[in-house]
Amino acid sequence: MTDFADLGLSSWIIRQCKTIGVKSPTSIQQNCIPAILSGKNCIGCAKTGSGKTLAFALPILQKLSEEPYGIFALILTPTRELAFQIADQFAAIGKSINLKNCTIVGGMDMVTQGLELAKHPHIVVATPGRLADHLQSCHTFSLGKIKFLVLDEADRLLGGLFDEQISVIFKALPKDRQSLLFSATITDALDHVRSVSGKEFFMWDCKDDTGLATVKELDQRYVLCPWNVRDAYLVEVIRIFRSENSTGSIMIFTDTCKQCQLISMTLNEVGLENVALHAMMKQKDRLGTLSKFKSNQMKILIATDVAARGLDIPTVVLVINHNIPTAPKEYVHRVGRTARAGRSGMAVSLVTPHDIQSLQAIESLIGTKLSEFKVDDKEIISFVTHVTVTKREAEIRLDENDFFEKRMINKRKKLILEGKDPEEADEILKKERQKKKKKRRKTEKQEKKSQIAS
Repeated sequence: MTDFADLGLSSWIIRQCKTIGVKSPTSIQQNCIPAILSGKNCIGCAKTGSGKTLAFALPILQKLSEEPYGIFALILTPTRELAFQIADQFAAIGKSINLKNCTIVGGMDMVTQGLELAKHPHIVVATPGRLADHLQSCHTFSLGKIKFLVLDEADRLLGGLFDEQISVIFKALPKDRQSLLFSATITDALDHVRSVSGKEFFMWDCKDDTGLATVKELDQRYVLCPWNVRDAYLVEVIRIFRSENSTGSIMIFTDTCKQCQLISMTLNEVGLENVALHAMMKQKDRLGTLSKFKSNQMKILIATDVAARGLDIPTVVLVINHNIPTAPKEYVHRVGRTARAGRSGMAVSLVTPHDIQSLQAIESLIGTKLSEFKVDDKEIISFVTHVTVTKREAEIRLDENDFFEKRMINKRKKLILEGKDPEEADEILKKERQKKKKKRRKTEKQEKKSQIAS
């Protein structure tokens, strides 16, 4: 069996790995670490929970210890929460060499971040938007001498959403650098990078004997339910699971910030204590939420896809998809929050008749059929009205608290920066609000018709 010493890593790194409970390398670490140490560019793809972060962190820290200076490496990642987690892992391994790192994400004070960057830390972990803002607004630091660029969750970073910000960042980087791209899913974007970069890439696609996109330790189920009473089925799934497992943590994924907040409020009202995590929250509240969930103070987390990638929380034993993601690969990332590093776990997806095609696309991608999670429909009938009314009351409270006001203010700023007249910007936002109101009224009418029909 291969150990870390066989990969060419220094004894101090091996000791640090042992202190955090990492005793032997995973498959992606065995294959990518020697390639990175030898100076090769690398594309590494492996299932969630397979140790991708250490696959790039360990060789980077070894090279840094041989030639220490700042800024030595830049790690880009799509979400703030993942950025903080990666920074924590670098800090844990790099403690014995007095590693200096900083995390550059939105929602935090830019002046403070600028001062940290001016001190030239060894490692910078950043989300693309905030780092691009710093590059365009201040000149107290330089990325011109970095040795390593890492794109973690590279499929998401190169999927089109961050193109403008990444273009700004890449212009500030040296051509002579090692580029390391890691992801749980191979995409056309990653293949495109390899073909057009003009550089040779070592590529590792960690496929096991099963050929599945999800790990064999994951028990994958579905619950077929009417779309208008999905929340009641959610409550029943939690209730059934809790009757058999009272200690494990549960993550519930949904599609929008508003839906996330509404479900959180509803479940709290019906006695299922939880915390929410979504992009409309202040960054300090997001970090506080994650801290409570990771420390087991709170055992249920309702989240949007900001929590779907990279987060490693060993206590998560159940993932529930409140909605079926339209992109099958996002399903893989969501359910990857459980059954990590050889542990077992379960994923339950609430499927409505409208989701059948999406479910089939997911089953095709993962190479397996989901089995049914049995629920008692008669039991659900006894509390469906209570759950529906509770959610409607939560929605009224949310509207009264101007839930979307922060987003509207930010949109107004963006429109003005794009050259729009303030009055013109206000008119655009007014039309958006009216569209949302019409959509909500239409949804309410559909729900009433469905209730009457049933």
